[in-house]
Amino acid sequence: MPRRVNLPGADELFRPTAPSAPRGDDAPVVPPAGSGRVKHDEKMTVYLTSEELLAIEQARLELRSVLGRKIDRGRLVRAAIAGALADLETRGAQSELARRLTED
Repeated sequence: MPRRVNLPGADELFRPTAPSAPRGDDAPVVPPAGSGRVKHDEKMTVYLTSEELLAIEQARLELRSVLGRKIDRGRLVRAAIAGALADLETRGAQSELARRLTED
């Protein structure tokens, strides 16, 4: 008689791994320094010019030189996004992000 193994379904395999706490407002939670080296559940694709990618690589190498630690591109970008969003929250329309987005 062949033995059959019961495997979990897709819902069980791809369930959230950490409980999410309900919040009173709809504002997303963005850590002030980026999320660092943790498992990320979401993905976003961003297209860059060659010059922008080169600038990120140069910044990554500069940070490696200054900090003495390996910094991957994803961590660098998450930290930059967190900084830009914190500045936007603090300064609003006078933030660097708002200024850059209104430049022509």
